Amino acid sequence: MFVDEVEIFVKGGRGGDGCVSFLREKYIPKGGPDGGDGGNGGSIILEAKAGVDSLSSFAMKKHWTGNRGVHGQGSQRHGASAQDTVLYVPPGTLVFDAKQGFLMKDLAHPGDRVHVARGGVGGKGNLRFKSSRNRAPREHTPGTEGEERLLRLELKVIADVGLVGKPNAGKSTLLSRLSRARPEIAAYPFTTKYPHLGRIQIDMDHSIIMADIPGLIEGAHRGTGLGHEFLRHIQRAGILVHLVEPLPMDGTDPITNYQTIRQELEKYDPLLVKRPEIIVVSKGEIPEAESVRAEMEKLTGQEVLVISAVTGLHLNKLLARILQHLEKDDSE
Repeated sequence: MFVDEVEIFVKGGRGGDGCVSFLREKYIPKGGPDGGDGGNGGSIILEAKAGVDSLSSFAMKKHWTGNRGVHGQGSQRHGASAQDTVLYVPPGTLVFDAKQGFLMKDLAHPGDRVHVARGGVGGKGNLRFKSSRNRAPREHTPGTEGEERLLRLELKVIADVGLVGKPNAGKSTLLSRLSRARPEIAAYPFTTKYPHLGRIQIDMDHSIIMADIPGLIEGAHRGTGLGHEFLRHIQRAGILVHLVEPLPMDGTDPITNYQTIRQELEKYDPLLVKRPEIIVVSKGEIPEAESVRAEMEKLTGQEVLVISAVTGLHLNKLLARILQHLEKDDSE
């Protein structure tokens, strides 16, 4: 199950209580106070970890409480502090305070972490209250409660390349051909219900991550269709590969479809249309592909590729174009 947005409740562990104790040994009947302090409670930490690609674990369990500190004991024995609880999330996870609405941390890279709920402080034992005026104190303090917070976790998939286009434009087929990803593929719209990531190995030392974003339709920016739920994932992609189906099953015009998707991207985030874009006419094995390519080049003024994920037509050329854009971005 793919989950890219969820609310969870976190609470740091309670601190251990301080101890009230007096030393009582055979030859020291009134040895004085010897109660130890309680240990600190464990904190809740969120950490981005490579290989974790969904927030589904938090959909099943939405309440997380840190470990409690150990109570203090006699003979001046302090309670142990609890270990922190580390919760792993996918790289690209935004951590928001759900009540206040502010962004706490953008866990963009593996290893990034944030303390979201600090553990409580351990209480003081009666040894701490001993003084010249109070030689047998019975005071102690309990451990404090840990911080608690309602969080909203929002995942923005991190990918070098984002595949966009109308439903059934061939995005899933292309991803499965270029990588080992196995998205669901069928001859009807909205087969893809959530983003798929695929790693494309260029050579021994280089690879790129490609994301198949569910098909967009008109009105997606305001909640129409499925694609609106995943528009935010495109914001992380460095390059957009826009697939245009030359002979849409619904009888729509390919050129109009391209313009519609571009408008939806701009309405959602104006910066998206400024992102480097490679326009690709898919399903190059059908005759109409070449004429659509010529129309697209005339409209956009840039080179448009014709590819076929079925026959392998110009897939190497597409990869070369992607690498060219990525190398240009790195140099800048």
